[in-house]
Amino acid sequence: SGVIGSGLAVFSRHKIHDAFLYRYSLNGYPYMAHHGDWFGGKAVGMVVLNICGMVAHVYVTHLHAEYSRDKDTYLPHRVVQSWELLNFIRHTAGCADLVILGGDLNMHPQDLGNRLLRGYTGLRDAYTEAEKFDGCEEGITLIAQNPFINKKELVPFEKGVRIDYILFKGSGKVSVKCESLSTTKGSVPGKSFPYSDHEALNAVLLLQREEEEASGQADCCTGEVLPALVDMVTEARTEVKVGLHCVERMRYSAARMGVMGLALLLLELAIALVPWLALSVEQPFPRASFYLLGLLCFATLLLTLVLYIFYTTQVKALQGAEDQMRLAVGGLQERLEGRPLCQPGAPNKPSDSPVS
Repeated sequence: SGVIGSGLAVFSRHKIHDAFLYRYSLNGYPYMAHHGDWFGGKAVGMVVLNICGMVAHVYVTHLHAEYSRDKDTYLPHRVVQSWELLNFIRHTAGCADLVILGGDLNMHPQDLGNRLLRGYTGLRDAYTEAEKFDGCEEGITLIAQNPFINKKELVPFEKGVRIDYILFKGSGKVSVKCESLSTTKGSVPGKSFPYSDHEALNAVLLLQREEEEASGQADCCTGEVLPALVDMVTEARTEVKVGLHCVERMRYSAARMGVMGLALLLLELAIALVPWLALSVEQPFPRASFYLLGLLCFATLLLTLVLYIFYTTQVKALQGAEDQMRLAVGGLQERLEGRPLCQPGAPNKPSDSPVS
């Protein structure tokens, strides 16, 4: 996806039976070329494997980077990406015995998008679940000693941050536990440079078939976690609204600049008609300057039109995510009040009260 590619890949010793890639609706801004996220085209990939008769859905993703902890202009984009990621997993992993998600989430463990992803899907963090861990201190995957990173982006975290994850969950048929998790530790053995700007993760998962199949896959939205989910989705909705207002202001600025460019272009055309109206063959302005100004006005008008269209797509994506979150909050509150949601395809139960 994107111009230069998302960089996502899955290598498997088991046969890949199916694969799909979904590109996130928000990916930063193309004019922030030095960041490069828009050109990469952040996405989530999915492959379906058959492991000893068990169906495994493996997801790999890379979310938008956080370039400043204090002034994170991409926070709404990352929240929407997390929302789309969790819904993609929820709607595609229904028949899976095992679900694994790996990738660079660019979020700290307690960041909003991370909590929302794990809370809604029921995915468990291999770092906190592992019986044995061997790696960098506190599971850090972006260490300050790495020569490929900008240390200013790690402020105020002097040692580094943990932003790469392996998340997993089982089903009613298969139970899963993490036996061990390990990470690389800086430089390649015997070399003065590391494998990458991030440390690699390696998890060993133990799968065990359940003797008696559960009646259905465990519902992560139980009564105990529903209040927290409502708060998280409400918080995410607030962040999306902030991003929406910001993009609407940028779209208004682009429209205003476009109107100014159009006014200047029309003014120049009016000036060009002066010699004809005055029955004169002389141009009141130097021809080269006249054409250069016209070209500048046209370029401004074209650029603002492109920006206006781009910001409009951003507005629609943010509005769509906010509407989805509003519906999700309503559904969670109904469940919290004890009113079960209707399942698709389920027959309606007759009412106990007589109909007059």
